[in-house]
Amino acid sequence: MTSQQFAVAIIGSGNIGTDLMLKILRGGGPLTMAALIGIDPTSDGLARAQRAGVPTSAQGVDGLLAMPGFDQIRLVFDATSAEAHVKHWEALRHTGVRVLDLTPAAIGPFCVPVVNLEDHIDEPNLNMVTCGGQATVPIVAAVNQVAPVSYAEIVSAISSKSAGPGTRANIDEFTETTATALKVVGGAQRGKAVIVLNPADPPVIMRNTVYCLVEGDCDQTVIEASIAAMIERVQGYVPGYRLKQPAQFETFGPEKPLHIPETGKFIGTRVTTLLQVTGAADYLPAYAGNLDIMTSAALATAKSIAAHEMTKVGV
Repeated sequence: MTSQQFAVAIIGSGNIGTDLMLKILRGGGPLTMAALIGIDPTSDGLARAQRAGVPTSAQGVDGLLAMPGFDQIRLVFDATSAEAHVKHWEALRHTGVRVLDLTPAAIGPFCVPVVNLEDHIDEPNLNMVTCGGQATVPIVAAVNQVAPVSYAEIVSAISSKSAGPGTRANIDEFTETTATALKVVGGAQRGKAVIVLNPADPPVIMRNTVYCLVEGDCDQTVIEASIAAMIERVQGYVPGYRLKQPAQFETFGPEKPLHIPETGKFIGTRVTTLLQVTGAADYLPAYAGNLDIMTSAALATAKSIAAHEMTKVGV
């Protein structure tokens, strides 16, 4: 490995881990695949890795730690489950390797690269929130930058065919982690998240609806411009990320306020943004935008970390 290479490993040989591996292998740049780790020796991901010449192990994190070249690995992606990540982090935390967590475990700070990566670029463990969080938090942040958001609610609808066992096992963690990220990263005072697994056939493309409540008067033109600028920034690493239609604005005055359960009357503007995420089809079909936005955000984050680390050592 040369000084201009940044060796990475992936734990999880399912849909997300395999898609991420293919992106790294095809993408060029400083990241180089050092290992793909799984627990099922018959998984398609491990078979693909072996055909590509990527070292593999079906012994989980213990297999990774036992690999001869582990000391050369700079960063590990965890693409398993929230429960598994707790164990993986316990095993890795004292090794000095950086970890990007693609599960909803939320041990480390949340990272949505276009919003707050620079604030946490030196953290040993970064959490990539959820697919819904990566799709919707940027929009909440964009609105909040120009008009304080008192409440944000998002609905992410994905094809059930694109939801693997890890996603299905972590539905509760998904909603809790995403709702928290709407506040911590997006800047909303309160947040709520809903995920819908759509069994339609043919499968539907990932769609996200983002509701932001802005109290008092607001400049709709400024909000639209902020959203458009954020969309363009996300498209820098997720080309299939786009608005379905222009943002919608609905104003509620004192004579006809909006009633919010457990909160009461709201006077101000509801900003509704409809998004669609089409995947790059590196591993799963294009309808699996939920998969693509997670792996693309993690890849963009890892590339920024690699550039940052190499700058520190003068490479």
